[in-house]
Amino acid sequence: MSPIISVANLSKTYGSGFKALKNVNLDIKRGEIFALLGPNGAGKTTLISIICGIANPSEGRVLVGGEDIQTSYRKARSLIGLVPQELHTDAFESVWATVSFSRGLFGKPKNPDHIEKVLKDLSLWDKKDNKIITLSGGMKRRVMIAKALSHEPQILFLDEPTAGVDVELRKGMWEVVRTLQQSGVTIILTTHYIEEAEEMADRIGVINKGEIVLVEDKATLMQKLGKKRLTLHLQGKIAALPESLHHYELELCDGGATLVYDYDTKGERTGITSLLGDLRTAGIRFNDLDTTQSSLEDIFVDLVRTS
Repeated sequence: MSPIISVANLSKTYGSGFKALKNVNLDIKRGEIFALLGPNGAGKTTLISIICGIANPSEGRVLVGGEDIQTSYRKARSLIGLVPQELHTDAFESVWATVSFSRGLFGKPKNPDHIEKVLKDLSLWDKKDNKIITLSGGMKRRVMIAKALSHEPQILFLDEPTAGVDVELRKGMWEVVRTLQQSGVTIILTTHYIEEAEEMADRIGVINKGEIVLVEDKATLMQKLGKKRLTLHLQGKIAALPESLHHYELELCDGGATLVYDYDTKGERTGITSLLGDLRTAGIRFNDLDTTQSSLEDIFVDLVRTS
């Protein structure tokens, strides 16, 4: 199956000479939830802006549903719904009016049944006659999603969709996103909440300094790059590690009461058996131990640090 979005050799250089994107290549699969992660200034918003036809590339090509975003702008753009970071909408319009107006901007005929379905799916139906100014931040964010879905797009871009939204509403937004995916919408998500990507995404892309560092299935990424951590709770505190243990690269924590050892589960040897033997030889005893798997956040931080 051909990708619903194909980005080839895309670069963006501003008049100042700053290179926001450098030879980006990226394919988005139809029907997936794709999370694009990166630190501030990495190029996430620039990339989304070019794919959505808001900004022009310096080099390269973007196809949306097989349509070139530059030469077939209207066709390509009609396939996309964009929910930007900022909440831009007429504060004194009703929810129904502002969502209906957005549909008209794409030249679509009136379809009250579709607008009703979108508002109900987003739990906005009982707010349809309310002015935007009277809504909470979370509800305003849902209105932005409704506006983006008003013209029945195949692709939805969510740029920091839960920024400033409390934990309960954030979980509600996740349910909305899953429902949209089940209806066939392809979703591209940027977020600063790493746990959001870990919870939601089928695939993860990491961008840093204008370059795509990695694109991988979430499960494969966690398996490939995830490490396990062994924590040893010592019987007594130690001031420093003996030289015989330095090659394990242990971390002494909690004022000398805890030892932490990171190891690769995919390696031929974890080193745990030899570590425990060397600890015994060094006269270091422990009361308890536990292991934890590294999170997507740990992997992301490592990738950005080394890229």
